[in-house]
Amino acid sequence: MKSDALRSMSTDELWDLYEKVHSALADKVEAERAKLNERLRRIESVSTVGVNRVRRPYPPVHPKYKNPINPAEVWSGRGQTTSLGKGSVEDGKRLDQFLIAA
Repeated sequence: MKSDALRSMSTDELWDLYEKVHSALADKVEAERAKLNERLRRIESVSTVGVNRVRRPYPPVHPKYKNPINPAEVWSGRGQTTSLGKGSVEDGKRLDQFLIAA
């Protein structure tokens, strides 16, 4: 519609047009919201599939290195390096000097 056509409409006609446009937009918003909620439901169902899954049992990891100064400080050689690993390398020592005898 051109602005001239809108100017020639009565207030009641303009109000009816507003209500039609408002209703059409509300329907489109509701349809889009339903689509987004469905996508969110699918995403949530996929992300919760592995939550209650039982982990397989792993064998125990025994310590491989021991601090000669503090024998309570041991390290398996896995994961984040302990102060034993960091300190020995910085002091010029090799980790194999701290190996626990098998």
